[in-house]
Amino acid sequence: MDWILYLKAVILGIVEGLTEFLPVSSTGHLIVAGSLLDYTGAEADTFYIAIQAGAIFAVCWHYRRRLIDICLGLFSEKVQQRLAANTVIAFLPAAVIGVLVAKYIKAWLFNPVSVAAALVIGGVIILIVERYQDKKSYRPRVASMDDMSWRDALKVGFLQCLAMIPGTSRSGATIIGGLVIGLSRTAATEFSFFLAIPTIFGATVYELWESRELLTAQSLPTIGVGFVVSFFSALAVVRWLLHYVAKHDFSAFGWYRILFGGVILLTWWTGLVQW
Repeated sequence: MDWILYLKAVILGIVEGLTEFLPVSSTGHLIVAGSLLDYTGAEADTFYIAIQAGAIFAVCWHYRRRLIDICLGLFSEKVQQRLAANTVIAFLPAAVIGVLVAKYIKAWLFNPVSVAAALVIGGVIILIVERYQDKKSYRPRVASMDDMSWRDALKVGFLQCLAMIPGTSRSGATIIGGLVIGLSRTAATEFSFFLAIPTIFGATVYELWESRELLTAQSLPTIGVGFVVSFFSALAVVRWLLHYVAKHDFSAFGWYRILFGGVILLTWWTGLVQW
């Protein structure tokens, strides 16, 4: 039994779970962490994809009552129908564009330097958005995700496509983008969680099917460890973030992105780390 490999799976599962729903880019953190742990290549990429499912199951567990309500009221309750329809509408842009460009993004942008640049740029954008909203005494147009229109959902869906660039952050694009188009922090955060369910689940199934030859009996125990650790760490983050956004803005995440991305770029520029 390769205990070192299992330890890497635990560390990467924690990284995935802690970063998937924060506006800091889980993919970017996994790429950097994988490089530092010397866990790279096609098998590692498949592992990264598979453990995302653990984070998604955490969201499903947290919102299990609402998901049951949607299923029960899909043909009778307008509120549940609206949320279900908005989730599908927001999912479609990434589903279409992702299939067209995913291969090229993987070939050119899945490296720590590109991730670092996206982290810094995204951090600056977060700080600009937060400062602008503070200056104009921001009042959200949409208080709850149940009040979103299909146009709001479609806008969030196109914003989510920006997250195809590693280091951008799917949560960052949808939450911060949601603030820009007039959603409250709670509405933007909760809808980002709901949108993650079809988006990440669909991407996980598609990517695993594309790399199915790498899903061997030897790789499944490692994936299982990463999946379980990702589930529990993501569940903790989802619960914490919903409490956090009620009293705080996202500026801290902007500064973190700039600092983290800046350190990566500095070590690459000086040659301290061979990324």
